[in-house]
Amino acid sequence: MHRALLFLILTVPATAQLNFLNSGHPVLDAHNCYPYEGQWTDRLQRALSTGRPIGIEQDLAWYRGRLVVSHTPKTTGSEPLLRDYFFEAVRPIVEKALADNDRAHWPLIIVHFDVKDNQPALLHAVWDLLGEYQSWITTAPRGASDTLLQPFDVNPLLVLTEDNDAQEKVFFRDVPASGRLRLFGSAHTTRAEATTPEERDHLAAALPPEKLLTTPPTNYRRWWNNSWHEVEEGGQPKAGGWTDADQRRLRALVEHAHKLGYWIRFYTLDGFAPADSRGWDAGYNFGSAAAVRLRWQAALEAGVDLIATDQYEDLAAFMAR
Repeated sequence: MHRALLFLILTVPATAQLNFLNSGHPVLDAHNCYPYEGQWTDRLQRALSTGRPIGIEQDLAWYRGRLVVSHTPKTTGSEPLLRDYFFEAVRPIVEKALADNDRAHWPLIIVHFDVKDNQPALLHAVWDLLGEYQSWITTAPRGASDTLLQPFDVNPLLVLTEDNDAQEKVFFRDVPASGRLRLFGSAHTTRAEATTPEERDHLAAALPPEKLLTTPPTNYRRWWNNSWHEVEEGGQPKAGGWTDADQRRLRALVEHAHKLGYWIRFYTLDGFAPADSRGWDAGYNFGSAAAVRLRWQAALEAGVDLIATDQYEDLAAFMAR
């Protein structure tokens, strides 16, 4: 029986649904794939040009009743509308995919919302906008149970969001049992008590994976979003040489997520000289192409589902090799 049809008619265990995302293979996730204050306007086109499947991160904010794409909640009105910047831009891709009906390769685009302002009006605007494009979007029945994972109705887009509880209320709890889920949240990571930033960094990298992620997926919460601080203490700027212990740590995190039935993402794996920056955050920089390639290779070998980077073309070429 066709794999997509199986997902349509069966309620399956969490671990059996992991392969829905690119048949269990890692996906390039285009971090912060939108303009900053009118600069870097080619990011979405650059990401889409690397091929599919592709992850696309869109940060969302609110400007006078308008749902916009912005790196900050302090909007000015110059930010592009989410509808125009993302959904209408991918229309040709999605409409061709629907016409071809090659469901075995869906989803083609995994769009990830990082919501900068969780006010109810913004969240309801997200829900309503997704309703307008619902024929493009992978959905699942809401159902009466939180813990019973319902099967995906596969379409070219898959929409993910993060772990905020206000989002869960609008996107899941307020949906009637007879309704359909239009997007899927991330798991809560358990944070140990820490009195200093240094202690917090140490605990993030030292706590066993089963202490960081303690609950199985729900029908709404299907993925686990991690910074690199959970792998190497202090994150990218403090990372030293890549070691066997680092590799074991990364594998343990991935294996724990997959055992429970979550997809797992790590952000953001960059390596560049300051002069080569295209609006990229120094806090995500390993400092060199050689250093980040070691982490890209490790993430691929460990089976990380979504590997976030600002260097879209470089990671795409690395994955192709």
